[in-house]
Amino acid sequence: MRTRRFGRTGLRVSELVFGGGYVGGLLVHADDDTKLAAVQRALWVGVNWIDTAPAYGAGKSEEALGWILREVEQEPYISTKVMIDPARIDDIAGQIEESLTASLDRLDRDRVDLVQLHNPLGRQGLDLRTVLDDGGVAEALEDMRAQGLTDFIGLTALGEVGAVNQALDSGRFDTAQVYYNMINPSAAHPVVQGWSGHDFNGVVDTCLTHGVAMMAIRVFAAGVLASDTRHGREIVLTEGSEIPAEERRAKVVFDAVGDAGGTRAQTALRFALSNPDLSCAVIGVAEIAHLDEAFDAQEMGPLPNEVMAALNQLYETEFARL
Repeated sequence: MRTRRFGRTGLRVSELVFGGGYVGGLLVHADDDTKLAAVQRALWVGVNWIDTAPAYGAGKSEEALGWILREVEQEPYISTKVMIDPARIDDIAGQIEESLTASLDRLDRDRVDLVQLHNPLGRQGLDLRTVLDDGGVAEALEDMRAQGLTDFIGLTALGEVGAVNQALDSGRFDTAQVYYNMINPSAAHPVVQGWSGHDFNGVVDTCLTHGVAMMAIRVFAAGVLASDTRHGREIVLTEGSEIPAEERRAKVVFDAVGDAGGTRAQTALRFALSNPDLSCAVIGVAEIAHLDEAFDAQEMGPLPNEVMAALNQLYETEFARL
């Protein structure tokens, strides 16, 4: 398993991060034997980071890791998240302390390596002032770091791109979870005027300016890129990413590139890993076989130049407007 520099943190992280989310769902929905076997398999191959959150299965993902990590020899980096309730905006520090304390209890740990804000920013999420002003989210997360409960703090780079870039420009966040996949590469690739998907223009450049470590998320587009089979756990995170629209984009992409990158899931993962600016890709899986498929893709390395050229042509025309 290759590793990459994790922004300005001084850490090196495996190219693949084991995602404990609801969409992949293994740490939430699988039986205990499968959960343990999957984590053991990932760590044995060389994955050194596991990402979770209280929202994943209403704490089930963190609870699973709490006992699993007692059963394994390795000590991977662990990241979790905090979600601010806008109805309790007068007690941000209390919310964050309460959330992180509960996460540490479920994880059976006295600290984690990274705590990330889970809310999107802007009109549909948290106002930027709530994040950056005195008494805001950044200050409360910094206090958690000062108390030794986490080494690093980050955010999920979702919501209005202007607000996201301003938050990153503050220099107060060490990491960002960046939405990036074959059917929405806008965080790193300029897109055409009138782009129908959510436009994350500038996020990667802003992270690079400040040495913010980037964790690619949604590399499989909630499974749409990995398979034509829908599992019922698809969750739309951005404007313009409704499942039918994503399926149309995926069809155009794979009609163009075929199986030159391996399976659909492998092609999607290799696309994310083809961007050297990203520190890692957070992958969600539903079964252990999916892990092995991902490990094989990581071993293959970046996509061939001709595949990337074909994709870039599609982006320049927004998939020839479908």
